[in-house]
Amino acid sequence: MNTPVPAPAVPCPRGSLRLAAFAAACCLLLAGCTGAASSGADADGAAGAGGRIKVALVTHGAEKDPFWELVRKGAQAAAAKDDIDLTYTSDSDPAGQAELVRDAIRDHVDGIAVTLAKPQAMRSPVAEAKAAGIPVVGFNSGIDAWRSLGILEYFGQDESVAGRAVGDKLDALRARHALCVIHEQGNVALEARCAGVKKSFDGETRMLYVDGTDMDAMTAALTTRLRQDPDIDEVITLGAQFALAAVQAAAKADSKAEVATFDLDKDLVAAVRDGRVQFAVDQQPYLQGYLAVDALWLHKTNGNVSGGGVAPVLTGPAFVTKTNVSDVARLAAAGTR
Repeated sequence: MNTPVPAPAVPCPRGSLRLAAFAAACCLLLAGCTGAASSGADADGAAGAGGRIKVALVTHGAEKDPFWELVRKGAQAAAAKDDIDLTYTSDSDPAGQAELVRDAIRDHVDGIAVTLAKPQAMRSPVAEAKAAGIPVVGFNSGIDAWRSLGILEYFGQDESVAGRAVGDKLDALRARHALCVIHEQGNVALEARCAGVKKSFDGETRMLYVDGTDMDAMTAALTTRLRQDPDIDEVITLGAQFALAAVQAAAKADSKAEVATFDLDKDLVAAVRDGRVQFAVDQQPYLQGYLAVDALWLHKTNGNVSGGGVAPVLTGPAFVTKTNVSDVARLAAAGTR
């Protein structure tokens, strides 16, 4: 609290009305007057500091994961365009992610964009944000849960649709035995991808759960499985870096299995181009980060709600194959695809 500055001794004019007016003028002139009105930052929360909107982007992504770096870049691009004060935080532990959302609420942000990999863990913090008058948008994961959580908008890929599209593509490639590798057990988006593959693929779909935070262990587990099941002719991974590990595992196991994947980065582009990976499903993470942040700005400044609050805004799936990979190679090299 500011310490009041004592006013200098001045002669007071006669008359009560003139005295009151003079006292009021003195109060306005003295910076330390305790009766001064609240500043814009105090009255309006985070948006009051220079009029900039304050947005928190809270994900479940692992630190330095190439996928989440693309999300961050897209969010930063939108923030720069809209003159937003953006904060990016992440925690792969659902309880930790929930606490990051609460940190944003305590920071009096103007909007929160959050991933919903473990939707139930986000239910309480999202409700707390709404109670505080803070709009929340969802992106990347949780397409089947965002509306029940009361979230304003959603941006991402319908993972079930994407999985079914992969299953259809495997049929076209005449695969018969697919292994879908899930690198984070309980992640609803990853589970939906493999479930979608299994639903539409005419062949057999098996699952393998691995620890995506330990690439060596993941590669070893996949190598062992391919040795045990030599009839596997297709490995489906759910992240670009895991596809490259699967290529190594297939070589170590002397397996003839082909590799395809969800998600894309510049290293995966090269693998598709030279034929080590058959195809990638691009959900456009840069676009997800961009749209989530820009949507909060549009809602704050113009009252817009993308999808009317009832339909998600889809960013995928799109297939990247050897025939069209050159179209995205330059953008991938620049770090935006």
